[in-house]
Amino acid sequence: MTAPTTHERVSHRVPLWRDVVVLKWFTQVVLLVVVLSTMGFLASQAGDNLRARNISTSFDFLERPVDIQLSEGIDTHPDTGARALWTGMVNTLRMSIAGIFFATILGVVVGLARLSDNWLVRRLGSMWVETLRNIPLLVQMVFYFSVLTTLPRVGLGTGPINGWFHVSNKGISMPRVFIADGFYQWLVVVLIGAVAAHFVRQHRQQIQDETGAMTSPILWGLGTVALFGLVGLFVHPVFSWMGPVFGRIADLLDSLPVIAPQLGFSAIALGVAVTWIRRFLSAHRSARGHLSLSDDDWFRIVFAAVASLAVVFVAVRWTGLSAWTLDSGRDLFQVLADKFDVDGAARPFDAMRPDIIQKGKFPNYGKSGLTMSIGFAAVFFGVVFYTSAFIGENVRGGILAVPKGQSEAAKAVGLGRGQILRHVVLPQAFRVILPPTGNQYLNLLKNTSLAVAVGYSELVQVGSTTYNQTGMTLPVVAIWMLFYLSCSLTISVVVNWFNVRMRLVER
Repeated sequence: MTAPTTHERVSHRVPLWRDVVVLKWFTQVVLLVVVLSTMGFLASQAGDNLRARNISTSFDFLERPVDIQLSEGIDTHPDTGARALWTGMVNTLRMSIAGIFFATILGVVVGLARLSDNWLVRRLGSMWVETLRNIPLLVQMVFYFSVLTTLPRVGLGTGPINGWFHVSNKGISMPRVFIADGFYQWLVVVLIGAVAAHFVRQHRQQIQDETGAMTSPILWGLGTVALFGLVGLFVHPVFSWMGPVFGRIADLLDSLPVIAPQLGFSAIALGVAVTWIRRFLSAHRSARGHLSLSDDDWFRIVFAAVASLAVVFVAVRWTGLSAWTLDSGRDLFQVLADKFDVDGAARPFDAMRPDIIQKGKFPNYGKSGLTMSIGFAAVFFGVVFYTSAFIGENVRGGILAVPKGQSEAAKAVGLGRGQILRHVVLPQAFRVILPPTGNQYLNLLKNTSLAVAVGYSELVQVGSTTYNQTGMTLPVVAIWMLFYLSCSLTISVVVNWFNVRMRLVER
């Protein structure tokens, strides 16, 4: 049987309007055009309707002065709407990060308590969960706020631990530990320790894999970092030479033309696209080197190429981005140069005792200590206690999901209870615990918006005051949505990354 000729292959070719490949590409392009056109039409109609009702959607109010006084934050008297909203965002992030950290620790403790063999500990854990998760969070916040407001008034030299810890109707004040002038030099030592810890952990892991002995690679890695951090308290001044280096880099960035970042962005975009396409093609080659690509694979390749070209186009056309990059880089390295150019005796950390001052008729907390206001404390205790109850149940359910045969097998080879929990149970339970715990982190972030009920200056409370003064309700609400969406997506990305890292690999 002879092979078909070129004329025969052409004559039997499927027409374009019946070609599956052509139809798939045509359908995707048409669908994309329809979606974009629909979105553009709806946006245009919404804009016309808002203008007809004299509802402004401009963000010019961000640059206009406002008369807002906040109870706490990085700027208690913001001069513009943008500064006020930024202060609210920072307060929200402070609350969310602190809440996630302490709720996780408390939730793990509660979950382990519910699995304890001790009857009293187990019952206390159950009472914690069943009580706190069944009372609405808003009610808990108001309760904590009411309790804190009934505390005694602040007085000069008063407190449970005189001079170090103060509790009153003004809030809670404690010693404030802050980074001093030598922190950045010390941080370099810690980063070197982190690199050393990586190799130490690998070495201990290799020994464990070869011999089967429990070498605790993670604990050795953490110990290495701690050792470098301790040594860095005494040797960190040797890295002060990095200050002039950062200064020269700042001068170099100041002398570069705008075209330099444009070329850099373009090279990075093209390099990333080429690297991804090469790896994609390599992953789709067979053992004999044959390449087999589906229509969807070709679409991914074309999309990666088009996306890189779009980045190049934006980098070339948007000169302001390149100028901002140069200015920001110069400012960053200039700040680093100033931070590293300090006295050799500078300490990495320092602490300040809380103080009580009297300006006017009543005494109040000063700025020396770390003060937790009544509003912050009410929201903090509320979100931490409330979320810890759910995280505790996640921990309990994840541990119970591990088959008992795993623990029995580990016990049979001579592992202790702590070793079984640390090396056998928790690594498997973590895969079950993490997804619902990530949902609780998202809920905690969004639940901070309830702080408006107790007067804490988070984003919603600051935004409400802002649009009441400026009348820009829709833009402020849009900023709320974008902020919470961005933070939630960030948490989701981190949690999903850990999910991928912890998933079981089937062979």
